[in-house]
Amino acid sequence: MEVEPCRPAGTEPSSAVAGGRADDPGTPLPEPAVELNSGQPTRPRPAATVMLLRGGTRRLELLLVRRNPGARFMGGAWVFPGGAVDRTDGDGRRALRAAAVRELHEEAGIALAPEAELVAYARWITPPEVRMRFDTWSYLTPAPADIEPSVDGKEIVDWGWWRPPDALASYAAGTMALAFPTVKQLQQLSVFPSATALLEHARATEVVAMEPRVLLGGETARIVLPGEPEWEPPDGTAEGEPPRGSG
Repeated sequence: MEVEPCRPAGTEPSSAVAGGRADDPGTPLPEPAVELNSGQPTRPRPAATVMLLRGGTRRLELLLVRRNPGARFMGGAWVFPGGAVDRTDGDGRRALRAAAVRELHEEAGIALAPEAELVAYARWITPPEVRMRFDTWSYLTPAPADIEPSVDGKEIVDWGWWRPPDALASYAAGTMALAFPTVKQLQQLSVFPSATALLEHARATEVVAMEPRVLLGGETARIVLPGEPEWEPPDGTAEGEPPRGSG
């Protein structure tokens, strides 16, 4: 199958890369601008992100936006549009959907139709060893026809449509800052030949929470995932309603 190339925006080297490579056994921090926590774990805040897709049956491209390098949290990182749930968003699945739609509009200038399908794809819970924690649900949705993202130049400074392998190649080359969960998700997404194939898979697959741990050793920190030999479950589990499928 021939895949049409896309030209990602903003591939210039970033001074915000602070996490090394995802497969590096020793890195200074687990992701850009992360502050580790030596005390009691903080409670993760509910959050939601949108993986906006385009390409239909022909290819898979996703929208990534770049956070301001001067931001305290995740400065300079390329991320899927998203953010924490607000009190005004409601409760449970409704709140997660409302946060996802709101953040997509605020960060990328894209308004989804009220009937737009949001398909739950992943759930990542920030390790208890990190001070600022989120319980983040990621949703898939096709991009509205003829949309053109726009950013405010303050919180978000750039955007681009990326094929997952292209984003990973830029990350490996050191020209793109990505958080650990984003890297792992892009690796998973790389196996899908098209946006349609990804959506079909997600609709039929149950979402399982992923809560990494951070192993500290001297001046370095290493991330381990559930299923790896050194991973141990944290004390207690994150609470929150687990949405299923589209909402």
